[in-house]
Amino acid sequence: MKKSITPILGHVVLIALSLLFLAPVLFMISTSLKADNQIYTSNIQWIPNPPVWHNYPAALAYFPFWLYLRNTLIICVGTVIGTVFSAALPAYGFARLKWRGRNAMFILMIATIMLPSQVTLMPVFLLFRSLGWTGSFLPLIVPSFFGNAFSIFLLRQFFLGIPQELSDAARIDGCNELGILVRIILPLAKPALATVALFSFMGAWTDFQGPLIYLHDSHQYTLAIGLQSFLGRHGGEWNLLMAASTVVTLPLIAAFFFAQRTFIQGIAMTGVKG
Repeated sequence: MKKSITPILGHVVLIALSLLFLAPVLFMISTSLKADNQIYTSNIQWIPNPPVWHNYPAALAYFPFWLYLRNTLIICVGTVIGTVFSAALPAYGFARLKWRGRNAMFILMIATIMLPSQVTLMPVFLLFRSLGWTGSFLPLIVPSFFGNAFSIFLLRQFFLGIPQELSDAARIDGCNELGILVRIILPLAKPALATVALFSFMGAWTDFQGPLIYLHDSHQYTLAIGLQSFLGRHGGEWNLLMAASTVVTLPLIAAFFFAQRTFIQGIAMTGVKG
């Protein structure tokens, strides 16, 4: 009897916690479908009656949504490509190759995760300004091609779980290290690669500090900057603001649900070995 009750209690607790974490999202969607007189009330009305669907086109008409979406996608795609490419090579070196000082270099790389981005903000900005890159997408995309410690760590942990015998067999057949990485390791590491890609996509999509610092022309703004400008101009129209926020958030939710199984598998497999 106890064995049958335990899973039920576990599911009840998980459902309750999921509703707790989903409450802000549900409140955002609910507010986006309300009229003004339904927002400023003493009691929270979770289900709009009637739902005002016109809030969505009205909210998107207040700022150039499609232009900001294009700019955001350009940065996201470039960041994802750069992060996956730059993380796979060093991760393979840390996981599959034996060389002097490997562990010390890996610890040094991991230590950079504890360095806040605000510490290096000024010197990095001065560097990009001296290169003449400010006012363009380059400062937001190019750094991803020079490695990310967290992404390298995730891929390295996954690569450690792949049997070494596969690499040894490929070497016997005359395959070099780059061929082993491309033909054997990367096809087996699709869950980890998808996890790294999803993390980098989410980071670029929600990034506010980078575009705020490096983009000067309003035609280059991203959706994060667009929402902030919307808040500054129409801060009192909470239904329209929530409608715009819902539209901006939907791609992240959709990306997670479509890649949920691969994402969870990638996270689980990265802890197989240390």
